[in-house]
Amino acid sequence: MEFQPIRARDKEVFEKYLSQIDSRSCDMCFATLYLWRHFYNLEYAILDDMLVMRSRDVLTSFCYPIGSGNPVPVIEKLLAYAEKHKRKLILNNVYREHEEVLNQHFPGVFQVNYDRDIADYIYDCEKLQKMSGRKYHGKKNHINKFKKLYPDWAYEPVTQENLAECLKMLKEWKELYVPKDNLEKNTEVLVSEHYLKQRDFLGQKAGLLRADERVIAFSVGEKINSDTFVVHVEKAYADIPGAYPMICQQFLLHEAGDCKYVNREDDVGDEGLRKSKMSYHPLYLFEKAYAVQG
Repeated sequence: MEFQPIRARDKEVFEKYLSQIDSRSCDMCFATLYLWRHFYNLEYAILDDMLVMRSRDVLTSFCYPIGSGNPVPVIEKLLAYAEKHKRKLILNNVYREHEEVLNQHFPGVFQVNYDRDIADYIYDCEKLQKMSGRKYHGKKNHINKFKKLYPDWAYEPVTQENLAECLKMLKEWKELYVPKDNLEKNTEVLVSEHYLKQRDFLGQKAGLLRADERVIAFSVGEKINSDTFVVHVEKAYADIPGAYPMICQQFLLHEAGDCKYVNREDDVGDEGLRKSKMSYHPLYLFEKAYAVQG
């Protein structure tokens, strides 16, 4: 069982297997795995024509097998691998349909624990594009206030011509809002930078919001399956009223027109972020679990 680091040249390999599962999870796309590979110490292997990733984070864990093949023999091999190395097998990115497979084929072997902090927020795309109705009255008011304060506002796709302005805004955003000793937050800013710089290679769409002739917000995302658009990055100056709901709405209007759902990723357990994500009224939370060998 030979695992290897994730490299740029592996993009086609990953997309082959990821496309077979048509998942709405924000973790099931090459861009996320590639850009976070160093933070989570990700490696991968192909076992029985299925993609398996190993994370050497705090504990060693393996992603539930990805692809259209039979996951059972792959999990059996992972159990044997764990036994050989005298450790319990931990599977990450376990979803509800995976739990059913584990209960059927490995009864009593795994304890499945869902983690609220890593659940993705799934929204109705059209509702976030329109921001209409009683539920979105507050968001609509913020957007209207923004338009009144900045009548010259404009939405633009991110291009090589305005990329430097986005990167400058990201640097200022980091200085304003990111503690220097918070490794994950600082890594997230670095990942955001690479989403911008490598957007073409990673198949990303990126857009910015301009007011008073300066960039005050930007967002990056992609269509991850047949009906879902994921927003990987959303940055705005918090002191500009309405900047966040405005970039949320405009980005989806311009870049996610053919999608029914929007995945705005998880809240990492941050109470402020959780309150913000809930205020956009998700349809449901895409639950994720760890399955730990008993």
